[in-house]
Amino acid sequence: MAETIGSLADKLSILQLKIFHMKEQLQRTDAPQAHTEACTARLGVMAEQRKDLEEELTRLVSDVAAGRVRLKIYRQFKMYNDPKYRAKTAAAANQPHESRRK
Repeated sequence: MAETIGSLADKLSILQLKIFHMKEQLQRTDAPQAHTEACTARLGVMAEQRKDLEEELTRLVSDVAAGRVRLKIYRQFKMYNDPKYRAKTAAAANQPHESRRK
């Protein structure tokens, strides 16, 4: 399973923000007709995407609740925050304490 409940919720929230702002574009009185038509077309695509994501989320939650799917917990291993994964920092950390002072 590539998607999780959280990733689907995240995608839905981002998409909802895009829909909100696209609707704002439709309210612009200074926008040319071509812009309004493009925004309307994009809203149609976004509505379909939202429907698909909502269906996928509903199906996943139902499968989890029914025991057909078991969610896995993946630990994140963020190497960029750990100095031992940076060559210069790791080399300095491995030197004897006295040689670091020089």
